[in-house]
Amino acid sequence: MALFDLPLDELRGYRSRSVEPEDFDAFWSATLDEARAHELDARFERRTDSGLSTVEVHDVTFAGFGGHPVKGWFVIPAGITEPVPLVVEYIGYGGGRALPHSHLLWASAGLAHFVMDTRGQGSGWAPGDTPDPEGSGPSLPGFMTRGIEDPSTYYYRRLITDAVRAVEAARSHPLADASRTASFGASQGGGLALAVGGLVPDLAAVVPDVPFLCDFPRATRLTDRMPYREIGDYLKTHRGRSERVDRTLAYFDGVHFAARGRAPALFSAALEDQTCPPSTVFAAFNAYAHPVKEIEVYDFNDHEGGGPFQQAVQLDRLPRLLRG
Repeated sequence: MALFDLPLDELRGYRSRSVEPEDFDAFWSATLDEARAHELDARFERRTDSGLSTVEVHDVTFAGFGGHPVKGWFVIPAGITEPVPLVVEYIGYGGGRALPHSHLLWASAGLAHFVMDTRGQGSGWAPGDTPDPEGSGPSLPGFMTRGIEDPSTYYYRRLITDAVRAVEAARSHPLADASRTASFGASQGGGLALAVGGLVPDLAAVVPDVPFLCDFPRATRLTDRMPYREIGDYLKTHRGRSERVDRTLAYFDGVHFAARGRAPALFSAALEDQTCPPSTVFAAFNAYAHPVKEIEVYDFNDHEGGGPFQQAVQLDRLPRLLRG
């Protein structure tokens, strides 16, 4: 696919037309207060059957939205005795936490690594272990339209709440340095990393890689690739509900979380990305509030973005941000 979105010079000045709800902060404050009424109950169970000798693995369970149990992996360099910087990672659409040996990069770099499982997902390309006990009204197969006609019932209200609670759970481990924490992820994981960056005030870094869940008004009308197309297909059947759906999505738009970003950020975008169009990524980047922010651009790549090249950039820059 050749370039289909705005040229790079226009992307650098592009701004979303997503309208922030007046009660955006109140909505999220009430949502997180409701979640925190439940004990976090973070439990770390040492795994000795991973077959890994250079890292130590813990199977984690903590209370997310509604007090529902959410799984995760906590992976740290073997033999450490003092707290180390922490990376909290979120998974791409359809995937779950998979197996511990899938997550060796950050512990190999000397950091603590917490990987949050994704409620209800984990059957598309990597297995997961966390159900979503909450129901919703009629929806298209997938997750984008579950409860989409009301912010209080929308699937991503639950998932973003889980993501915030995952930071709290990860920070509770004695070998995680809470003062040096980064939110990290690609695609859906990048959107969650951005949301956490807007909701957790004291992160040290935010690393959204080709982030999903940004600039919904443009994304849902520009690309016909899944998962954004799930929303269009829903509205194709449920005619006349676009305004109601747009109102819901505004509470979950990465652009509005970016406007509250209070930590240095490292983004990436790919100019041939039809899954997360580059204009939607730049919408969040351009809105990002913290003055220290960078974006790596991959001009001939689709949603794979920079792949291992972007990982090399992250390995170079993120530890320096976390270590001050």
